[in-house]
Amino acid sequence: MRIDIPEGQDAIPYVWGDMVPGIGAAASNFSLAVYAHTTLGLREFEAARLRVAQINGCVFCLDWRTERDGEKVDEDFADAVTQWRTTDSFDDRTRLAAEYAERYALDHHNLDDAFWARMTAHYSQAEIVELSMSIGSWLAFGRLNHVLGLDTVCVLPKP
Repeated sequence: MRIDIPEGQDAIPYVWGDMVPGIGAAASNFSLAVYAHTTLGLREFEAARLRVAQINGCVFCLDWRTERDGEKVDEDFADAVTQWRTTDSFDDRTRLAAEYAERYALDHHNLDDAFWARMTAHYSQAEIVELSMSIGSWLAFGRLNHVLGLDTVCVLPKP
């Protein structure tokens, strides 16, 4: 870990809250809102989220599986996300979510008209904005946690 955490403090609340309360609380609220208010289906949501986690290398994010109404993606889903170009496990929306996440994170200057034509054929404008904000959240905060070494001390909530 690259940040000194006082004895007895939980790393995430300390860094995100105590160290920068004016910024951390807002960032935390944004991060939580992505999960609480999404209108995207679980598979496309998780395809984009996991692709960003794979790119960021965030240990916590790679282990996390979003649960919605008692449902989670299956254990093989993360492998399919890695192979989003060729997997037969994805429908067009799920494949596009993984592609968009990858291109947003690694090649956003080359999101061309052909890509946008495919996106708008499968996603509404509101869904594209929502997916863009979600990807931005995961990219920023997953990368922040990984860069600062917080991702190795995050604890998954108990079921």
